[in-house]
Amino acid sequence: MDRCLVTKKSNCKNCYKCIRHCPIKSLRMTEGQAHIIREECILCGECYVVCPQYAKQIRNDVAAAKEWIASGYEVYLSIAPAYAARYVGHSFDDLEAVAKQLGFAGAAQTAEGATVVKREYERMIAQKEQSVIISTCCHSVNVLVEKHFKEALPFMANVSSPMLVHGKMLKAAHPDCKVVFVGPCISKKEEAEKFEGMVDTVLTFDEFDEWLAEERISLPASDPVSKKYRANFFPTSGGILKSMDLQDDFHYLVVDGTEECIAALKEVIKGNLNNCFIEMSICKGSCINGPVFRKNGVSPIQSSLAISGQVDEGDYDVKQPEKHELVKRFEYSGVPRVTPGRTAIDEILRKMGKTSPERELNCGSCGYNTCREKAEAVLLGKAELTMCLPYFMEKAESFSDTIIQNTPNGIIVLDEQLEIQQMNSAAKKILNLQKLNPEGEPVARILDPVDYVLALDAEKNVYDNKKYLAEYQKYVEETIVYDKEYHILMILMKDITADEQERDKKEEKSQAAIEITDKVIEKQMRVVQEIASLLGETTAETKIALNRLKETLSDE
Repeated sequence: MDRCLVTKKSNCKNCYKCIRHCPIKSLRMTEGQAHIIREECILCGECYVVCPQYAKQIRNDVAAAKEWIASGYEVYLSIAPAYAARYVGHSFDDLEAVAKQLGFAGAAQTAEGATVVKREYERMIAQKEQSVIISTCCHSVNVLVEKHFKEALPFMANVSSPMLVHGKMLKAAHPDCKVVFVGPCISKKEEAEKFEGMVDTVLTFDEFDEWLAEERISLPASDPVSKKYRANFFPTSGGILKSMDLQDDFHYLVVDGTEECIAALKEVIKGNLNNCFIEMSICKGSCINGPVFRKNGVSPIQSSLAISGQVDEGDYDVKQPEKHELVKRFEYSGVPRVTPGRTAIDEILRKMGKTSPERELNCGSCGYNTCREKAEAVLLGKAELTMCLPYFMEKAESFSDTIIQNTPNGIIVLDEQLEIQQMNSAAKKILNLQKLNPEGEPVARILDPVDYVLALDAEKNVYDNKKYLAEYQKYVEETIVYDKEYHILMILMKDITADEQERDKKEEKSQAAIEITDKVIEKQMRVVQEIASLLGETTAETKIALNRLKETLSDE
């Protein structure tokens, strides 16, 4: 079986949102990518709904349906009763009409199969076959029990789902046909593959709509009234019970949502429930709040009203099969859970910087409820150490602070109001402020702010500007960097006082040499002139040579 739900790797980027929302924690982080652990996943679709990057994608099966139609098969569409919430204002007849335009031989309501299922539930209750009966219409609930709650298997109603029953009905009425189911659920894709021979493929409402759009087919505007009986309540919370004739000597519970289902299963396993029928649905609000509805922001309240306002009393006129024809067996298919020891967990916690209970923040940013759950996930190969955001932020900040505090250059960070946000030790040393804490003060109290005001107004950086800080008797080489995104000015100061003082000393020595040279030149010129006058020669060449010497000393 191909995966019904997959991760698009390029879009998954270390947000951990899917892990936070996954009720089973059936995800494994590898190199920053969240991969679904198929052996644990219950296909609730929660990760698909919450992923902000659309990294979780549902397998598209439209191509299979198209191929059967193109190959000449009679293909029938089984339409889930949730259609009334998806296509408000349209009848089943409208959907059947567009289905035929796509090439389907016909369409029928899955609620017909739901009628058969609810009658079997009624029979089980009347004959008290089980003290506790858990409905098995929701494939994700079935998988939850099969993979994670082995002890609850005896309480499952061994009855096929409405989708499978209806597929079997259509195949009986139309031998050799193909059946395509359309609804709001992801897990139905896996159910159809797991129980072969009843439904050939499953489409979500989104896939169906995309197919219609591709063929440029629109739903006709018509009277939305069509035959809808009690079984059309099935996709709503408590809808199974609403469709049933209930016995007075039995208890009935409606449990929606994965966490609520888990809590109920634990109570059942403990033996705290008796003579009770439990209608269970993984989706809070049942099928009308399934992943496809939630991803599109459809209101479950409006959806419930759309269905309940148009359902009539009575049942579909369908033949009830024999009990054995409806049986669906459930078996344990989970992976034995290995619980790491306390010593191993403590070692992982230590590596995450959780060296004491006080440092276990249990913030949930990694996707796990507690630091210990996260550490256990690391040991099981599900999580990575780097997923602990507070620890690695603290580590990064510590690393950054170490660099800033130990760099020989002064660093001052200002906000746009020119108030000091941070100043490192080197800057305090340059400005003789080692014993003061200027953070939060206006920079004007310690430095002339003119250059910073100009840089802020011009929104331009200034590089390697030499200046003398007379108040501190320091020469500095200053760079001003304006970060518009973070609204800060960063001032980098390099103390060049020693270099400037050395340069001043050299200048003084050069000046002294120039003065000596002047005196020598004057003296030599007088001597040369006297000799030249005696010999009758010119002094011009000698004068030029001495002046060049003087210029050379001046340049140095």
